[in-house]
Amino acid sequence: MEKLVYLLWGPTPKNADDTRRLLLEDVAPRLLKLDPRGLQINVDDADSSVPAPVPVPESELPLLAQVSLWLDAHDYRAPYEAILAEVGVRRAGYLVSEALYTDYGRNENHPAPRDWPDGKRSPGVLTVALVQKPPHFEYENWYGHWYGHQSPMSQWTQPRMRYVRNTITRRLTPGAPPYDGIVEEGWPSRGHVSDPHLFYNSGGSDEKLREHARIMMDSVTHMFDLTKLRSFTLSEYLLKTV
Repeated sequence: MEKLVYLLWGPTPKNADDTRRLLLEDVAPRLLKLDPRGLQINVDDADSSVPAPVPVPESELPLLAQVSLWLDAHDYRAPYEAILAEVGVRRAGYLVSEALYTDYGRNENHPAPRDWPDGKRSPGVLTVALVQKPPHFEYENWYGHWYGHQSPMSQWTQPRMRYVRNTITRRLTPGAPPYDGIVEEGWPSRGHVSDPHLFYNSGGSDEKLREHARIMMDSVTHMFDLTKLRSFTLSEYLLKTV
């Protein structure tokens, strides 16, 4: 089984929930009819309307949605891509290696297990980061830093409910940007993204906030090309879990 991730960009809709209705009421049923092993759609809607940790340049199109598919093999993706081709004005598909570092219910900060069914919006808000390694960084060293340092460090400094690392192994669509990873982070509330004290798990301490922010920035400036990093806030819908 393989995981495929598709990113869909387009103009901001006049109604914040138009994209959600399109993806969940039209596109999702058609994708599910093809019987994938799994389907997840993260969508930009009114419930995720909070500024992302790293603002996207105004000259760029916003990310409308991220669609994740689990298929027996990526060779069978054509009918799924035909449906997704109707969404937005630009698309990029990737074959990824998924690492579910922290899941709902397996988290010391938020130990409550998932108790909502497939198809219902996950609580809180999701941030999705598109990342590239700096050109000078050899891949094995970069990979080791991301998995061996960045992941446990960020779990210690931030109160996430869920953390999914998607390491890109192959670009599937022509012209897909050369990202190296797609990071999905689930937060308990929109306030956890907008309030630095909550985002950095400071407990209200200004000193702890500064220390956690310094530790985080030391790591991300070391391992990511910040000029290429893009971050978005989305609503998470687990439509068919593997």
